[in-house]
Amino acid sequence: MAAPGDRPGPSTPLSHKIFFIVVLLWCSCVTNAYSQTDSLVLKNNDIMVGEIKSMTNGVLTIETPYSKKDFTVEWSGIRSVYSKTNFLISLQDGKNINGSIRSGEGNKVYINSFTGEKMEATMDDVVYLKGIKSKFWGRTYAAVDLGLNITKANNQREFSVRSSFGYAGNKWQGDVYYNDLRSKRDSVEETKRTEFGLSVKYFLPKGWFLAGSLDFLSNTEQALDLRTTGKIGAGYSIFRTNKMYWSLGAGFSLNNESFTTDKESRSSYEAVAFSALNLFDIGDFSLSNTIFAYRSLTEADRWRVDFSLDTKYDLPLDLYIKLGLTFNYDNQPAIAGNDFDYVLIFSIGWEFNK
Repeated sequence: MAAPGDRPGPSTPLSHKIFFIVVLLWCSCVTNAYSQTDSLVLKNNDIMVGEIKSMTNGVLTIETPYSKKDFTVEWSGIRSVYSKTNFLISLQDGKNINGSIRSGEGNKVYINSFTGEKMEATMDDVVYLKGIKSKFWGRTYAAVDLGLNITKANNQREFSVRSSFGYAGNKWQGDVYYNDLRSKRDSVEETKRTEFGLSVKYFLPKGWFLAGSLDFLSNTEQALDLRTTGKIGAGYSIFRTNKMYWSLGAGFSLNNESFTTDKESRSSYEAVAFSALNLFDIGDFSLSNTIFAYRSLTEADRWRVDFSLDTKYDLPLDLYIKLGLTFNYDNQPAIAGNDFDYVLIFSIGWEFNK
């Protein structure tokens, strides 16, 4: 019962209640989003706030709420980084860690892994960051290059594709590639060259790693119906920084070949040595190079070389232009005189690395 003189106040309209609830939810979302933002302090004392998406080849990409386009910042130009985002973090010594990262005093950074392990490193030790938004796609990267050439003379048509797809685990990395070249013109037999392969690398402490791969090559120039090469070996990362990556290694391979000519199929065991070099601190340019040298252990005086070189110039929208060279040498080919073959391709491509 109401006391004398008390009057019940007017009830709050339902529309007002809904409005208040919406405002509270919006404030909660904004507060939560703000608490999860990443921040960078640059060496010129500028501060950037947003979402760190990745850092690769010495360049960090950050999405900010005040720009439609992502910003890219050289890792060497960053003084401090503070983030609660979950990253796949790679260090110079080959370690891959799932966790968050924040700067400490001087050049130090502190890494907290998913498992609760706490690590201390330096800014220079960090060579790769990638925000993990899903268990699988957050760890992948891919690229596709396409080339097309049509000439009226002799009705010449040429098509090429170079593609790759990779996955980075905590202690291992897997890659798949597919390259194809088709060339046709009147009164000349079609030229075909198809390469496909997959490789796995397992990282060991202090820059060492184990590697295995399986490669397939079909090439009309060298009368190869199919060359299948399986390799196993070990290597060491001599340099793994935000400016370059260079590794050397050695191992063994089993090579099996069948031919488009009457030449009988052959198999051989080989010793193999390899080198991989990537340079990426040269503005929008980058360069990657691999070379494998094979010495047969079961065929007298036979040796082979596989060489590849790619130079890339980055464009907006994750596009790029690339000049690629692939070279193969065999001192005992199926057809005398066709001991080497090469492909030089100029193409435009797109890469996925989100």
